[in-house]
Amino acid sequence: MFKTFIEKVGLVLSDSVLKRRIFVTIAILVLARVLAVVAIPGIDQSALASFFSGNQFLSLLNIFSGGGLASLSIIMLGVGPYITASIIMQLLTLMIPNLKEMQQDGGDSGRQKLSQYGRLLAVPLSFLQAYAFISLFQKQGVLPALTTGTLVLDILLITAGSMLLVWLGELITEFGIGNGVSLIIFAGIVSSLPSAIAQLAFTFDPAQIPVYIAMFVVTILLIFGVVIVSEAERPIPITYSKQIRGGTTSGGMQSYLPLRVNQAGVIPIIFALSILLFPQMILQFLTSSTVASVASAATAILALLNNLWFYNSAYFLLVFLFTYFYTAVTFDPEQIAENLQKSGAFVPGIRPGEPTADYISRVLTRLTLIGALFLGVVAVLPLVLRSVTQIQSMAIGGTALLIVVSVVIDLIKKIDAQLSVREY
Repeated sequence: MFKTFIEKVGLVLSDSVLKRRIFVTIAILVLARVLAVVAIPGIDQSALASFFSGNQFLSLLNIFSGGGLASLSIIMLGVGPYITASIIMQLLTLMIPNLKEMQQDGGDSGRQKLSQYGRLLAVPLSFLQAYAFISLFQKQGVLPALTTGTLVLDILLITAGSMLLVWLGELITEFGIGNGVSLIIFAGIVSSLPSAIAQLAFTFDPAQIPVYIAMFVVTILLIFGVVIVSEAERPIPITYSKQIRGGTTSGGMQSYLPLRVNQAGVIPIIFALSILLFPQMILQFLTSSTVASVASAATAILALLNNLWFYNSAYFLLVFLFTYFYTAVTFDPEQIAENLQKSGAFVPGIRPGEPTADYISRVLTRLTLIGALFLGVVAVLPLVLRSVTQIQSMAIGGTALLIVVSVVIDLIKKIDAQLSVREY
C-alpha cells in the first residue's frame, strides 16, 4: 500500500499538467485563507469572542466559513449564499417547466445558464445575510453603531468577498483540480484543526485519557463509515436489446444502473441546519424587543432550541426527512425508465416503462432509508459526544467530517483520472 502511494506521488510529480493544476489549486486556497483574516473595521474582539463561545449555532456556521465569521472577515459568509442559491435553483427547476427543459434538453449551454442564474441569485442573498449578521453583531455589542453610509459599505464589502470566493472556486474547477467550491469549504474546515488541537492540548486532563481514547476510536469508526456509505451503491442490471441490421448484430450488452446509498450527499444536513439556524437568528433579534410578551416568548423558544435533546431530535428528524425529499426531487425514476426504454435497454424480468420506474423507485426508497439513518447519526453523534464528554474541541462535527471525507475521495478520483489519461 505504501509502495503504491509512493509510486502515485512519483507519477504526479512527473506529470507537468497535473503539477500545474495542483499548484493553481494550492495558490488559490492560500489566497482564500489570507482573505479569511482580513476583517471589517470597528470590531470589539473581546465581545466577539464571548458571543461565539456561548453560541453553538454560530460556531457551526463559522466552520463552513473557514473561520471567517469568527473574525468578521470580508468573506465571513463563505460560499454559503451561493450554495443556498444553487439549492433554490434546483428546486425551481422542478417547479418551472422552462427551467426543467433547459436543464434536460439544453445541454451544456442550458446548464451554464442555470449556473449563471444561481450566481445572480447569490448576490441578493449575500446582501440579506450580510445585513442580518451586521445587525445581530450590533445588538450584541460586537460592532458599534454604524452610519448608513458605513453600513452600506460593509454590506457591499461582505457581498463582494463572498462573490470573490465563488469566483476563486470556479477558477479552481476550471484551471485546478477537483470541485472548487467544495475545496474552499474543505480548506476552511481543515484550517480550524490546528486551533482545535492546540485548545485540546491546553485543556488536557490526564484523568480523561480513557475518554480521549474512546473519542478517537469513535472518530476513526465514523470516518470508516462515511467512506463506506459514500462509496456504496446498489447496481441494477441493465440489458440492451439485440438489433440485426444488414446481417450485423448489435446490442445485447450487459450493464448496470448504479444507485448510491447516499444519493443526496451532504445537502440534507445543510437544509436541516438552515431550518434550525434561521429561526434562531430571528429570535435573537426578538429577545431585545420592547414588547415584553414578544421578548419573553423569543427567550423561551431559544431556551427550547438550546436544549440538547430537543435540538438533536429535531436535527435528526429534519435530516431524515430532507434526505428523502432531496432524493425525490433530484432523482426521477420515471425519467430514468423513459431513457432506458428509448435506448432499447431494460431491467431483466421487469417490463419497460412504468413497471421499470416502479421497480427503481422501490429499490431507491429502501436505499434512501439506510442513507437517511446514516446521515442523521453522522449529524447528531458528534454533538452528543461533545455534550457527554464536555470536550468541545475534540470532535470536528459530523457534517464537516462528511464534507472532508467526500472531498478527499473526489480529489483522489480526479487525480487518478488525470493519471489514467496520461497513461493513454
